[in-house]
Amino acid sequence: MNNEIIDKTAMGLSGALMFLGIIGLGIVEILAGQPYGAAPVTNDAGEVVATPAIDPALRTGLVLLGIVVLLLWRLYKMAQPQIAGGAAKQPNLAGE
Repeated sequence: MNNEIIDKTAMGLSGALMFLGIIGLGIVEILAGQPYGAAPVTNDAGEVVATPAIDPALRTGLVLLGIVVLLLWRLYKMAQPQIAGGAAKQPNLAGE
């Protein structure tokens, strides 16, 4: 029971962080208008004429944080002792 809560929390948190970093802030970036790239836009003289609305480091950081949460969750799952025999709640293909 406790493992289910941890599993769902870890997957939900990592999914939310990655969703926010990729989709959520991407939509904000599109709604803010041009430029859509991660790098500032310069003119021929080298002056910065436009910058992205959301810092690319923030978006990358959110996605990486989501991946780190998944990694920590996996390490936690590997550290848990495995239940062997009849106590394991594995579905039986024969329906028994």
